[in-house]
Amino acid sequence: MMSYRLLALALTAVTTLVLTGCAGSQSGAAYSRSQTRGEMHVRMGVVESVRMVTIEGTQSGVGTVAGGVVGAIAGSNVGQGRGSTVGSVLGAVLGGVAGQAIEEKTNKKDGLEITIKLDSGQIIAVTQEADEQFRAGERVRVLSGSGATRVSH
Repeated sequence: MMSYRLLALALTAVTTLVLTGCAGSQSGAAYSRSQTRGEMHVRMGVVESVRMVTIEGTQSGVGTVAGGVVGAIAGSNVGQGRGSTVGSVLGAVLGGVAGQAIEEKTNKKDGLEITIKLDSGQIIAVTQEADEQFRAGERVRVLSGSGATRVSH
């Protein structure tokens, strides 16, 4: 029985580490390895408006699976025979639902939808993490390339 508890604790720790590692950044200041050493197209413009948004968390399935495993192990400690089997199944279902919710909530971030009037007259909107503040009327740079667009001062 003690080994089940240790296994559940270990799985919880591994799940936490995996979920933390899955949280990708959509920051204007963060670049993925594939985005480095590549040319980016730079356009200048003026911020028209800024709106707070929520960037949804990822749902890779890792939280569901890990939660299901931990729940099944915990549930199997309930009763004996059929009671243990029922507890294991219910624990897996409840653990999976909880794991999915935890994964999504852990990765949810505050973001900004920045509407910009480019010097060319074109109006665009870029959404990114709210790690830098922008105000209407500010002059900004819009960098595009490698499948990403970001706004910076």
